[in-house]
Amino acid sequence: MTITRRQFFKGGIAAFTVTYAAPEFLSEIALAQGATSRNLVVLNLSGGNDSLSMLIPYNDPFYHSRRPTIAVPAANVLQVGTDSSRVALGLHPRLTGFKQMFDRGRLAMIQRTGYPNQTRSHFLGTDVWSSANPANPASDGWVGRYLDSLPSPVDALTGWNTTRDLPRVLQASRVSVPAIPSPATYALASPNAGADALASKAAAIRISSHVPVDRPELAFVYGNARQAMSTLDRVATVGTYTGTTAYPTSGLGQALKAVAGSMVRGIGTRVFYVTTGGFDTHAGQNPNQANGSYTNLMATLNDALFAFYTDLTNQGLLGDTLVLSFSEFGRRISENGSNGTDHGAASVMLAMGGRVNGGLYGTAPNLNLDPANPTLENSAGDVRFETDFRSVYARVLDSWLGADSRAILGADFRNAGLNFL
Repeated sequence: MTITRRQFFKGGIAAFTVTYAAPEFLSEIALAQGATSRNLVVLNLSGGNDSLSMLIPYNDPFYHSRRPTIAVPAANVLQVGTDSSRVALGLHPRLTGFKQMFDRGRLAMIQRTGYPNQTRSHFLGTDVWSSANPANPASDGWVGRYLDSLPSPVDALTGWNTTRDLPRVLQASRVSVPAIPSPATYALASPNAGADALASKAAAIRISSHVPVDRPELAFVYGNARQAMSTLDRVATVGTYTGTTAYPTSGLGQALKAVAGSMVRGIGTRVFYVTTGGFDTHAGQNPNQANGSYTNLMATLNDALFAFYTDLTNQGLLGDTLVLSFSEFGRRISENGSNGTDHGAASVMLAMGGRVNGGLYGTAPNLNLDPANPTLENSAGDVRFETDFRSVYARVLDSWLGADSRAILGADFRNAGLNFL
């Protein structure tokens, strides 16, 4: 059977099992290539983040009247100043670490990001943001296309996916990224231990070293397998990393700890993907309760990202690192009958790093119910986008990764005013 590159790369398998039935074992492996001189961490806030509970226009009277149960009181927000439209804004009270990063000029918040005719579908929305191609959301990811643009040969560990399944944002035509949810489990699995396990590994290396010229599909698999073998020892060094600060035990905290460890150990990875879920807050959002669902989301995000920020600062690596967040859509402005919010349109993106020009970018929506309100759409039910999310990607590609955003994004989305980098 012929194995295409896309079929081979799609799985993003983290750990693999060796038997002497080489093709079955080797066909499970996916590898990373690509390189850049700086670190990019793509952070997915999965489910549709409610920007109006994260970055709050606390003086807008319609914010409180349209959210009588879930509006965060003005006295509780962490004030971060006013944007260019002179709207006073504040962070959710649980984002104390974000407030410190913001005050130090290392956190940028880009308001009202989205695209025309934004979908309310989780799956389609994630694909659109991941591919940066609303007309063809099933295409390769924007980061994957960047990796494809790098000259060969490139390192097998340039990318690191901290989830088990390959996200579209990393999907590429030529380059593959390994799925490594935990450095401790990224290993050659053998039914035996000790000397027998080492012998199994040596046998697998010998098998993959064979180049069957009459079977190109097998030669392709074997070649990628050899690269996978070469990554094992490097990833193993990350498993012993403890950090200079305590990371939360949450999935996001441990994923960011692994990301920091790979940077500190210098294993060659430059592009990372991490995600945290639960943002589909249709009911019981409760952003004002200590254990409310949205408060817990903000606690998970704040504690993990601030630990990462602190660790990289201590290690002298913050200046080489950029974290960029996205979410598939925002939430509706008015709360629903279940004390939650339904699928909406534009939201807020975050950029954090040592070379980030921190601050507020874009303008907050006016939440007036007037259907003619230019900052809203859908009969004033949703926030209208002001900044095309692809212009954020363009800035990252051009100013951080040193790539040609026009070639990778397929059009010119550059925005001179979006100078967070």
